Amino acid sequence: MENETIYILAIESSCDDTSAAVLCNKKKLSNVVATQKIHEEYGGVVPELASRAHQQNIVPVVHQALSKANIDKKQLSAIAFTRGPGLMGSLLVGTSFAKSLAMGLNIPLIEVNHMQAHILAHFIEEDGMNAPSFPFLALTISGGHTQIVLVRDYFDMEILGETLDDAVGEAFDKSAKILGLPYPGGPLIDKYAQLGNPKAFSFTRPRVEGLNFSFSGLKTGILYFLQRETKKDAAFIDKNRNDICASIQHTIVEIMIDKLKKAVTQTGVKRVAIGGGVSANSGIRKALEEARESYGWSTHIPKFEYCTDNAAMIGIVGYLKYQEARFTSHEITAMARYVIGA
Repeated sequence: MENETIYILAIESSCDDTSAAVLCNKKKLSNVVATQKIHEEYGGVVPELASRAHQQNIVPVVHQALSKANIDKKQLSAIAFTRGPGLMGSLLVGTSFAKSLAMGLNIPLIEVNHMQAHILAHFIEEDGMNAPSFPFLALTISGGHTQIVLVRDYFDMEILGETLDDAVGEAFDKSAKILGLPYPGGPLIDKYAQLGNPKAFSFTRPRVEGLNFSFSGLKTGILYFLQRETKKDAAFIDKNRNDICASIQHTIVEIMIDKLKKAVTQTGVKRVAIGGGVSANSGIRKALEEARESYGWSTHIPKFEYCTDNAAMIGIVGYLKYQEARFTSHEITAMARYVIGA
C-alpha cells in the first residue's frame, strides 16, 4: 500500500477555523483555512456563531482545496475529519459533511483526534519540516490544551502531564484581556514582548507536582500586580506594556521548559517536538532552540502554517491511518472531549 498514490481530503472544524486540505501520500497539495473574524468583537469564540459560520464556509473551502490541489473529488481515496476534541456544534458540521461526502463517493471515512494531529503534523513531507524519530516527547500547547505526551509510535501515545485548569493559550489571552488588549491577545503579547525586558517584573510561578501544569494562579497574580500598580499610577500599563508582556511571556515559557526538563529526566527521551497554536509563539520557539544547545535535545518546531488549526495535520493522520486500514463507521458521532490514547 505504501507505493500507492493515495489522495486524502481532510476537514478540520474543531473551533472557529474551517479548513480543508488535500494530501497526496505525505505531501500537502493544498491547505485552505477560512478564519472567522466575528468573534473578535465578543472577546472570545461564541460556539453558536462558530457553528453557523462553519456551515457557510465548509462547501467553498472544500471546493477551493480540491481546486488548488488540481484533483477531482472522484480521485479521492478517503476523507479524514476531526472527530474531537472541540466545540460540539463546530465538530458536528465537519463530521456530518465528511460522512455525507464519503458516503456519496463510496470511499472510506477516517476519524482523527485533533490533538494527535497537532503532534503528527511533523510528519508532513515538506522542505523545512524535520520529523522526529520515535520515541519523542510532544508539548501540545493551545487555547484549550497544554499536555506533555510520550510518543512511542504514530498511534501509541501516553499523556504524562496536562493542565489542571487554564490551558497556556488561555493564560496568554486572559493576561492580554487584563492588559486591555483585543482578542485574540496571545499573539499581541508575543509582539510586545519582543520589544521589552523579560526580567523587568517577577511573577509567582504555581507549584504543581509532577508534569502537570497550572496557569490560573499566575493569571490571578498578574491581575493583582496590575491592580496594585495602576492604583499608584493610572498610566502604568501604557508606560510599561512591552516590559509587562515580555515578563509574562518569559514566566510562561520558563514554566513549560522546566516541565519539559523534568519529562526528559524521567523518560530519558531527549527528542522534543511542539505543536498547537501557541507553538507559533516566538518565546517558546527560541527557548526550544536554546535547549538544543544547552541540554543537547533534538528539537522539532513546526512551520507556522501547521501550528494553528489546519486540515493538513488532519490529512497526515488520515494517510497514516489509511496505511493500516483504520477506517471509521458511518455510525460515528463527534466528541467534544476526546482524549489521546482513548
